[in-house]
Amino acid sequence: MDSLSLVSAIVAVCGAAVAALFSYWQQRRLRSWEQRSYMDRYGASLAWATFDLQTRLYNILHGHVVDSDPSRGSGFLTSFLTRGTEREADFVRRSTVFVLAEYLGWVEILRRDIQFLDLGRSRTNSQIMLQISRVGASLSRIDTVSNELRLFRAQQRAIGELMIHPDGEPGRRHCLGYAEFCAKLEHDDNFADWFDTLLADVDRLAADTAPAVARLQDVQTQLIALIDLLDPKNARFPQFRHAFDHASHTLG
Repeated sequence: MDSLSLVSAIVAVCGAAVAALFSYWQQRRLRSWEQRSYMDRYGASLAWATFDLQTRLYNILHGHVVDSDPSRGSGFLTSFLTRGTEREADFVRRSTVFVLAEYLGWVEILRRDIQFLDLGRSRTNSQIMLQISRVGASLSRIDTVSNELRLFRAQQRAIGELMIHPDGEPGRRHCLGYAEFCAKLEHDDNFADWFDTLLADVDRLAADTAPAVARLQDVQTQLIALIDLLDPKNARFPQFRHAFDHASHTLG
């Protein structure tokens, strides 16, 4: 091989190496952008769903304290489910189950669309997925005195799957809205079967919240920790973002 041919071969090899390196860098950059895009897009929706669920749990827990002192009136479940109209009771029952199901829906969406992305290089994203797991553990915890709103891991995922809107696609998925959720409860027996026990749980909580306080307080606290990761600058929820502390709310 003459010197010109050798130089040409070397240039060709170097060019191929540079092209391969550039392609690899582009793929890494695209992957990083895709990861951030998914987390930004879904993170906001998950944050709102988490906030709605923790707020409902807070209202139930605080309502139990209010009910303990007749001079303070009636708590949340008592006011609307026990003493309210049939329409009010049905709304509180369904909306309580809906906010739980919607949260699980967004968790399942996030799990599906980022499962092939490398979260190891993003400390925040890894913390988010770990905290989601902790929330799931609290929801599935077996209690000796109360299991209202308890869902085992497989049930959590199944309900999450049911809440994903069928028209979505990777990167653009969304959950069923409340009206769609209610319509499916009324007209889809297979769908409704997954929620019968949860709906009955809300009635049991209205009858006696006390046994469930410790479990629900733990779930609500774990949800607050997730919100802190999803909204670290406190931009979306500047108010009404505090964990329920039963000790500080007990009557003295």
